[in-house]
Amino acid sequence: MPLLRQRGLTEQAATTAVDQACRMLRLPTIRSQFPDLAETASREQMSYLGFLAELLLAECDDRARRRSERRIKAAGFPRDKSLRKFDFDANPHIDAAMIHTLAKCEWIKKGLPLCLIGDSGTGKSHLLSALGTEAAMAGYRVKYVLATKLVNELVEAADEKQLTKTIARYGRVDLLCIDELDYMELDRRGAELLFQVLTEREEKNSVAIASNESFSGWTKTFTDPRLCAVIVDHLTFGGTIIETGTDSYRLATTRARAEQQSLG
Repeated sequence: MPLLRQRGLTEQAATTAVDQACRMLRLPTIRSQFPDLAETASREQMSYLGFLAELLLAECDDRARRRSERRIKAAGFPRDKSLRKFDFDANPHIDAAMIHTLAKCEWIKKGLPLCLIGDSGTGKSHLLSALGTEAAMAGYRVKYVLATKLVNELVEAADEKQLTKTIARYGRVDLLCIDELDYMELDRRGAELLFQVLTEREEKNSVAIASNESFSGWTKTFTDPRLCAVIVDHLTFGGTIIETGTDSYRLATTRARAEQQSLG
C-alpha cells in the first residue's frame, strides 16, 4: 500500500510517515534512531544534506556491525576471545606487534598459512580465535573447528559419499582455523582426508592451526612420515610460525590469584 504524501505534515504525522517508510524500506536503524538524530540535527542546525548523511551513515554502520556479528557466529568459535582481552605482558614470547600486524589480515588476502605452536596455556587457542574474529570483522568468511571434529566429519562424509561436497564447503571459507591439531593419532585414511582439505585450500585460502607439538613431534599425529612432511610443508610454506613458548601463563595466573586470596 503506497504511503500518502502531502506537504505541511504535522510533527506527529511526519514521524508516523518516517516510521512507515523505514518499515517498507527495511531501515531499522534509521527507524529507531530517527527521533534522536532529528533532535540533534535541530539543535546543531544541520543542513538537510548533513542530516540525511547522518541518517544513512547510521544505517550503514549498523548493517556492517550486524554482518560482522553474523560472520563471527557462523565461524563457530567456542568462546568469545578478542585481542583486546589477550594479556601480552603475561607471555613475553609473543610479539604483540606481529599479532597486531596479522590482525590487519593481509596474510588472509594472500591465502597464506599461520601456525601457532606452544604448550598448553600459552595462548594459542585464544590467539587463533581472536585473529579469526578479526578476520570475520574485516569481512572474511571464517570457520573454526577442532581437528578431531574435522577428521571425524570427513570420515563420515566419505562413508556417506558426501566427501566432495564436504571438502568443497571447507574449501570455500577464506580462513579455516584448526585447533588442537596434535590431540589425536590419525590413521592413514584420516590423515589423507585432512590432507585433501589442505590441498583444496592451497595457495587460495588461508589455514591457521594451533598445536601443542613442535613440527618434529607431528609424527605422533600423522604416523606416515612422508605424509607428515607434506602436511607440514603445506602449513608452513610462505606463512607465519609463532612459537608461544612452554610456560603456561594461565597456570601462572591461577597461582597468583590463589596466593592473593591466601594473603587476603
